Amino acid sequence: MTETTRPLHPDTLAVHTAAHRSPYGETSEALFLTQGFVYPDMETAEARFKDKSGAGFVYSRFGNPTVAMFEQRIAALEGAEAARATATGMAAVAAALMGPLKAGDHVVAASVLFGSCRFILAEILPKFGITTTFVDATDPQAWRAAMRPETALLFLESPANPTMDLVDIAAIAEIAHAGGALLVVDNALGIPTVSNPLALGADVVTYSATKHIDGQGRCLGGVVLASKAFIEEKIQPWLRHTGPALSPFNAWVMLKSLETLTLRVERQARNALAMAQALEGAPGIVRVRYPGLPSGPDYDLCRRQMTCGGTVLAIDVAGGKAGAFAFGRALRVMKISNNFGDAKSLVTHPATTTHERFTPDERAAMGIGDGMLRISAGLEHAEDLVADVLGAAEAAATEIG
Repeated sequence: MTETTRPLHPDTLAVHTAAHRSPYGETSEALFLTQGFVYPDMETAEARFKDKSGAGFVYSRFGNPTVAMFEQRIAALEGAEAARATATGMAAVAAALMGPLKAGDHVVAASVLFGSCRFILAEILPKFGITTTFVDATDPQAWRAAMRPETALLFLESPANPTMDLVDIAAIAEIAHAGGALLVVDNALGIPTVSNPLALGADVVTYSATKHIDGQGRCLGGVVLASKAFIEEKIQPWLRHTGPALSPFNAWVMLKSLETLTLRVERQARNALAMAQALEGAPGIVRVRYPGLPSGPDYDLCRRQMTCGGTVLAIDVAGGKAGAFAFGRALRVMKISNNFGDAKSLVTHPATTTHERFTPDERAAMGIGDGMLRISAGLEHAEDLVADVLGAAEAAATEIG
């Protein structure tokens, strides 16, 4: 292999892929902030509408040059044949489920999921005659036992939100394919530069681009990645006719953010690990959950399927809700917000925010207690973050007694 044929590294692809320039030759990718497109004649318009390949643009709900650049770049970074962007991360999850599924199909899904993901599976899909069985995602045998002849799709998050449990993606992919089903992985907490579910056997990957891909809390967005055939046959028609299109401006922000994704995630992951290690054994901290923690139960699996432990950790604070809230009040640097993947470190209380719609018993079954906090590491100096969380832990322990 010569230097001219050697594959480029993801870091390089994230900077240079799909930089389609206008005749002006701009360095930064162009923002095509337009709803529609004009044609030189009626014959061209007719041909453009007949061509369903997306090669030509007809309306920004269907496709847009800036959005296409983002799709092509994230696909290259992920190692996927194709990608389609959406208005939000949940629009991406909905498309990945509703696109291929039909009445009579059965889904097997992880029991621990982001609240809105679980809502789609438990509340929306049944309206269309699609049933779901929820299983302990960390137990391959539970997945295997839940499979039926009509099982069409398996769905999981790894790491899971907010418990940070890891799932053996390769093992679940084998179970899915043995039963003739697809495996869809929501990789929001895995991140493109940290985990590659497609390489582990997943068929479809979704992201909330709102999180690490934007990375600075500015824009909403999502993306579905899969084979070219799956995107064109299952995802593109769903998006084209239901309309959850990504705005060209948001696509431009995401496109530019991909250039710094690796650098940001490396810093955030180091900060997350530093906080996780510091909080182990800290006063009032019952448990620290972080895949990259050597003392954690998922450390070996993390080393096999992730490049690092990621940017998010979860902790269980003594004293339940009162202890968790006392921890939050004592923070000086970290902000309280239900987002993650931001440049700012953020903390949220899942039981009263992202998972508040579930009953206490349902949350307990998921491993989400009243004392749990989810912490998203930002780009601040590690020493400041460690001091912040240790101070908060001490203050919470003192207040709760």
